[in-house]
Amino acid sequence: MNPIANFIEKIDYNNLWDTQLEIKRKEHLKVKGSIDTNLYFVVSGSLRIYVIEEFEENIIRFGYKNNLIASLDSFINEKASDLYIQAIKKTKVKVIKKSTFMNFVESSLENTKIWHLILGDLIFQQMERERDILTSSPLKRYERVLKRSPQLFQEIPNKYIASYLRMTPETLSRIKKS
Repeated sequence: MNPIANFIEKIDYNNLWDTQLEIKRKEHLKVKGSIDTNLYFVVSGSLRIYVIEEFEENIIRFGYKNNLIASLDSFINEKASDLYIQAIKKTKVKVIKKSTFMNFVESSLENTKIWHLILGDLIFQQMERERDILTSSPLKRYERVLKRSPQLFQEIPNKYIASYLRMTPETLSRIKKS
């Protein structure tokens, strides 16, 4: 079994989720300026994490079924964040408070190792994304994301994917057709 799925199964088995939320389409789970130290597990639906800079939304990350998602900066430093988390479509998430989660992580060496794997993977993904945005053509960015996350193209509407890839929806459409 996948270590992350096993991790989630253990949280389920120990009944550690604090609550489950249903978020309507376009409803925000977190807004700029708020502190959010919760970790969310997406049961169904999809979410986007974004920032607004000079009136432009820039999508940083997506979460869809079976993903863990958080305002990672706020989760780690317990301070207000500029990030927004918004449902793209009707979404159900399980919620675990940081204190509950960290107690679980620290309860065994195996849990700690899995958490470090998850964090390492997030760091690696973020580095790949930054490299893509800084150095790659739109076509290369599209190809790399398609290879890395094919499920993204089944779960997320093109206008959000285009924003994530830092291109117009028209450019994304042309690339997909070619």
